[in-house]
Amino acid sequence: MSVYNQSRKNIILLIFIVVLTLIGFRLFFLQVVEKKYRLLATEQAVQRKIVYPTRGIIYDRNGKAVVNNDALYDLTVVPAEVKSMDTAYFCELLGIDTADFARRMHRAIVRNGRVRPTVFAPLLSQEIYGRLQENIYQFPGFDLVERPVRNYPYHCGGTIWGLISEADSNIIRRSNYFYHAGDFVGITGLERTYEPILMGQRGIHYVVRDVHNRVMGSYENGKYDTAAISGKSLRLALDIDLQVLGEKLMQNKVGSIVAIDPQTGGILAMVSSPGFDPNTLTGSDRGSNYVKMLRDPRKPLFNRAIQAMYPPGSTFKPLDALVALDEGVITPSFGINCVGYYYGCGRVLHCTEHWAGHSKDLETAIAWSCNSYFFDVFRKIIDHTHDVVQGLSRWKQYMNNFGLGHRLGIDIPGESTGYIPDTTHYDKIFGEGHWNSCTIVSCGIGQGEVLETPLQMANGVCLIANHGYYYTPHFVNTIDGDTSLLAPFHQKHVATHIPESMFQTVIAGMAQVVEHGTGAAVRIPGIEMCGKTGTAQNPHGKDHSLFEAFAPRNNPRIAIAVVVENAGFGATYAAPIASLMIEKYLNDSIAAGPRTALMQRMEQASILPQYMVEEMKAQKAAADSTTEKKTALDERKRQPARVFAVNKRP
Repeated sequence: MSVYNQSRKNIILLIFIVVLTLIGFRLFFLQVVEKKYRLLATEQAVQRKIVYPTRGIIYDRNGKAVVNNDALYDLTVVPAEVKSMDTAYFCELLGIDTADFARRMHRAIVRNGRVRPTVFAPLLSQEIYGRLQENIYQFPGFDLVERPVRNYPYHCGGTIWGLISEADSNIIRRSNYFYHAGDFVGITGLERTYEPILMGQRGIHYVVRDVHNRVMGSYENGKYDTAAISGKSLRLALDIDLQVLGEKLMQNKVGSIVAIDPQTGGILAMVSSPGFDPNTLTGSDRGSNYVKMLRDPRKPLFNRAIQAMYPPGSTFKPLDALVALDEGVITPSFGINCVGYYYGCGRVLHCTEHWAGHSKDLETAIAWSCNSYFFDVFRKIIDHTHDVVQGLSRWKQYMNNFGLGHRLGIDIPGESTGYIPDTTHYDKIFGEGHWNSCTIVSCGIGQGEVLETPLQMANGVCLIANHGYYYTPHFVNTIDGDTSLLAPFHQKHVATHIPESMFQTVIAGMAQVVEHGTGAAVRIPGIEMCGKTGTAQNPHGKDHSLFEAFAPRNNPRIAIAVVVENAGFGATYAAPIASLMIEKYLNDSIAAGPRTALMQRMEQASILPQYMVEEMKAQKAAADSTTEKKTALDERKRQPARVFAVNKRP
């Protein structure tokens, strides 16, 4: 072989060696050093799944779970990963049409982009979940994610526990993107107030899928997974058995019950009627049921216990009595001669009692709820300084100290302030210097411009039961592992320094209400109860029935306020309901015989305001008309098409 040929052979061999070496180095770089392509390959096989934490459980005072968790599933989608699939079959499994499919895909892209998972169908029913679970591998980009949802075993307390809703764009933005699309967040009630406590912490689970999109197991045996952390549980002051009884007693009625432990401020029961079963606002029908409640003329989502404001009527008189005693304008023995009318303001003001002696002193006037007596007492409070502006201001300051005219700070949102009028209010209405104690005398019996929420009424009873102090009303007694949020509820509010003897006089009058006064029909055998009936005038119909009480008289364990709208005298419905609630809480049962019969009568009574009945009838008629039109339209669609002959001209 020539030297020339030998040299050419070596050159070619060298070229091959160099090329192979370069290829080897490149393969080593791509497979060992460079991580980009490895990550891309991994992303095709490994899927990141959010693990939603279990929300904290809510227990009552006796350790019964009143808000628990069930497991449902969301169907999520990553639009960028949706590839060729049988859309018609997918829609058949899900129970939607192709137009709805397109709308949901568009909404998912708008809400969360193409590469992030978004809820496509929330909280699937067990039937739909079962169908999808067997076929989900056929639909790339779609996944089933377990979602803990709330369960309410006692079917009550909806306005207390509150609602949970999917985080919308506003919530996500306000949270500085702490929440993601698909997260659920408390929006009312305890769920909202204690959301940071109840929500827990999300976890991440990585799974490996094959080329057919089927799950093959955990990635790296779960090495990179993070566990979800369950939310902390709440333990309430509320007695769920008392709550259930209260909702039964208030069914088919409009109003509220608020029961508080005066020694702690813990709320034992809070009933707003009409109410709703909170289970109807979980699961796949949640949205449609919520819309129905919004349109319901009975307003079941409106928490009357903290949001409705009523004239307190005669339940206001014990507070006026305390002010009058402390201001020194009356003594416990002060009395007037009332025979059914009050003439002190140049016009006839009526009293419900006509017999002589029902207003001989303060205790008797409270027991028989003498209007004339408290008209006179209120005027003395306002006029004794000889300056009506100063007198009203002093009276208002007392009422503000008693917890009226402002929010008390309960641990659920939406509380109303109530209203205690001031001099500015009357100057605006009558003109400065053109009003006096006779102009506003109806405030002395809890009418006129005075408004209270049922919560404020119950808290006022706590103040009397405690002889001058109260704790901020609250539901939560303890939080598992965290008590820092509850410190404000353990602080005593000394509302007034009115002497002990003055409270004893008022309490003695409230005891007489139940012993032989306006509330004598609701005595509880073996329990000394102090109460006050009230009948509040209502410009929209029949008077409201009110009653407030505490028991036992010494070392009281429960204070309660009941409002039944359009039910007439306080002793007719509100007082019996309150007495049954007190008996249930203190004795753990209702005595057989007359007391059980009373409970059944209260449960069966139906008292809905006329305006509400008319609205419900009108709504039902409109719904029936819509149903008839839809039925007729569907029937026409099912009829065969008619063929019309066309006459042609010759």
